[in-house]
Amino acid sequence: MDAQETVADFLDTHDLHTDPAYRLLDLTAEVGELAADATASTDYGASPAEIDLSRDELGDALFALLALAEETDTDADAALAESLAKYDARIDSEGSPGSGD
Repeated sequence: MDAQETVADFLDTHDLHTDPAYRLLDLTAEVGELAADATASTDYGASPAEIDLSRDELGDALFALLALAEETDTDADAALAESLAKYDARIDSEGSPGSGD
């Protein structure tokens, strides 16, 4: 069983399905908590090597992302494969995975 299936089973078992808009808001909040960890542990980026992210918060963000994928009937593995192919193509053509300068 992959991670998205595990989340889907959890949502089913605990009757936690909800509107994708709420899932997106939850994801945004969880990523914000990771940003707060990064901000605090790096002194607002002054010491990037000192970053300390809570594994629990990272797990919350991952859960929120996979729950969003589930609620929108998006195959997370397929979406990731598409993104990796896109980044590979950019690296091959532009030397960088970024979408801009």
